[in-house]
Amino acid sequence: MYALFALVFLVFVVILMAVKVVPQQRAYIVERLGKYHSTLQPGINFVIPFLDRIAYKHSLKEQAYDIHEQVCITKDNVQVRVDGVIFLQVIDPHKASYGINDYVFAVTQLAQTTMRSEIGKIDLDKTFVERMAINMAVVSAIDEAAIGWGVKVLRYEIKNISPPQTVLMAMEKQMQAEREKRAVILESEGKQQSAINMAEGQKRRVVLESEALKLQQINQAEGEAAAILSVADATAESIRKVAQAIEEKGGLEAVQLQVAEQYIEQFGKLAKESNTLILPSNLTDVGSMIASAMTVIKKTEK
Repeated sequence: MYALFALVFLVFVVILMAVKVVPQQRAYIVERLGKYHSTLQPGINFVIPFLDRIAYKHSLKEQAYDIHEQVCITKDNVQVRVDGVIFLQVIDPHKASYGINDYVFAVTQLAQTTMRSEIGKIDLDKTFVERMAINMAVVSAIDEAAIGWGVKVLRYEIKNISPPQTVLMAMEKQMQAEREKRAVILESEGKQQSAINMAEGQKRRVVLESEALKLQQINQAEGEAAAILSVADATAESIRKVAQAIEEKGGLEAVQLQVAEQYIEQFGKLAKESNTLILPSNLTDVGSMIASAMTVIKKTEK
């Protein structure tokens, strides 16, 4: 009875040792008599007890590992402390088991050395804006070395870049000086633009005033010309009517009367304005004066 129980127990143990259940996204490396035999895939797998053993177990998931803080020297000889995080994935369990002793340690060390090399190529000011380029350089360098390790570097990210306190104070002063410089430049540009706008406004005002003066002079000249034409037309019309009146019956007598009246009126004005007069010898002969004037009128009429 005891022997049967021991045999059943032994069979049960052997079955347990022969059946291996591999979880999803895991890979087991099987060695038979100390030599690589196979890679067990997720699910139920069978091995030979006492001959086969599970030598390595790998997770095929993407894994993140911290890159410890390290001191790097920039191109302009400034010490900065840099840390980061790297994301790995095992893509070949066989190489990950036999290609290197500890791929995690190897990748993290290579990430640190590559980071120091990349930081040493750039100045301190550029380390804050060139993070993407540095990350890509680290990933590319590790990928080349990790081909034989069965590991794929998915990405690398810098977490912190910490310059010394003295450098931070100097950078703060520099940024403050830059802000003050930009403020002065903006103020000067504003004054310049204001002066330009005022000059443009003055220029437009002068142009508009000159155009207005030009239009005023043109209108004034046109008005004076129109007035002269109107006076000339009126004078011509009055002369024409006088000529027509002279040709009518009684016209000459009317002219004689008008001449006599104007002669006497003008002579009276001369007597009022001056105490000394030079009189013609025939002053009292008004008829002869009118006759002389009429003779001139008749000659002009002919």
